[in-house]
Amino acid sequence: MNILVFGATGYIGSHLVPLLAARGHHVRAAARRLDVLEARPWADVERVAADALRPETLPAALAGIDVAYYLVHSMGGGPGFAARDLAAARSFRDAAAAAGVRRIIYLGGPCPAGPPSEHLASRLATGETLRQGPVPVTELRAGLIVGPGSAGFEVIRDLVNHLPVMITPRWTRNRTRPIALDDLLAYLLAVLDTPGTAGGIYDVAGPETLTFRDLLARYAAVTGRRFRAIDVPFLTPRLSSLWLALVTSVPLDVARPLVEGLKHDLLPDDAAIRAILPIPLHTYDEAVRAALERERSEPLPARWAEGALAFRGYNPDTSYYSRGETTVTPVRAPAETTWEVVRAIGGRTGYYYATPLWWLRGQLDRLIGGVGLRRGRRHPTDLRVGDALDFWRVVALQPGRQLTLLAEMRLPGSAVLEFTVETVDAASSRLVTTARFHPNGAWGLAYWYALAPAHYVIFRRMPQRMARAAERRYRAERQRARS
Repeated sequence: MNILVFGATGYIGSHLVPLLAARGHHVRAAARRLDVLEARPWADVERVAADALRPETLPAALAGIDVAYYLVHSMGGGPGFAARDLAAARSFRDAAAAAGVRRIIYLGGPCPAGPPSEHLASRLATGETLRQGPVPVTELRAGLIVGPGSAGFEVIRDLVNHLPVMITPRWTRNRTRPIALDDLLAYLLAVLDTPGTAGGIYDVAGPETLTFRDLLARYAAVTGRRFRAIDVPFLTPRLSSLWLALVTSVPLDVARPLVEGLKHDLLPDDAAIRAILPIPLHTYDEAVRAALERERSEPLPARWAEGALAFRGYNPDTSYYSRGETTVTPVRAPAETTWEVVRAIGGRTGYYYATPLWWLRGQLDRLIGGVGLRRGRRHPTDLRVGDALDFWRVVALQPGRQLTLLAEMRLPGSAVLEFTVETVDAASSRLVTTARFHPNGAWGLAYWYALAPAHYVIFRRMPQRMARAAERRYRAERQRARS
């Protein structure tokens, strides 16, 4: 069967794609960014760039497809996500009908006991929009998913890992039915093979009904940590989302709609799907253990990816989500010249900006038993995966395009510095610089907040200086060519 997974680089899609391919289906993975798709270690999977908010990209993605999984949403995109979700669903619905797709499988969210939050209302409205077209839709509605990368699960993990004592507001006593990632994937695969589910709406859930406070306490028990909480009758979900943004690494744009969705009980009724697909279900504790084991067995990505355990020091206590930012710097020089500047970083060349601060950081690292800057580089310009570069390690390399460095200095967390060179035209390029920090515990957060102002300046000015260095090199090359 020809299967499209739309939203293949997302949390569910990235796990679903290899399972479908392993079952012998021809799988086409679609996402907005082709480079992120290409970094996934998937065999026998077609990759295509497509964006439901750009309808002209959809026909190629949907051509020849029998069944399409629709797994996209705009919750992490900030204000206006509901309108974007509906526009995307309309475009995808119409393009799927035009392409002759036989069925859409959509993963949405459950109906709460009270008025739905904006996020849950958007998930419900997206399903309704897809059903307004002629292509039959199978909608699965899941609440909190227990697996690495799930926003709800990562909030739980960060709260337990970061806070010696937790303040638990009244809404944490609301109930939910968390579902293991493996169980949700099993449902998504099973409905594909069950034509009778076409046109149906099904709640899916785990076997237990728990409060959010229960989820915190039992995660602590499974991981061997102490759970100490102070129950308070205040702190609204909106205020709590701001608190979560401060003490966890889950982005505010994700934490806010997530917590606001917990104002009421979220108790999916899975009787209908259980009558058709009585798959074995995992308890919450089993799901937590499976999530941690899944991280330990994941392959090394070809580049930095949010949450990859390899870039978190193989320590599951280190936050899945990171703090930091990405900057894009225009360079009036060809990509080849910009790459020459990137691959020379460190060692005697230095870091192009704030050299005394880099030297001081190296000295402080040595004082606390780290490697400091004394390792230098193996070669002034040549790089290989595995090379030491001062207090960094080259963990991924695409010559001419991308360099990924993982910090080996003493840190309460894990730091990654990645440079990507993109061609604009024959005489210009872009330098994309990504600096990310995954904090480990309360000390990791304190470290991040203490150095955030300095990092804000350094990781903006450094790529600017690198761009100027590339432009000087290019001018010098042109001057030599003319003389």
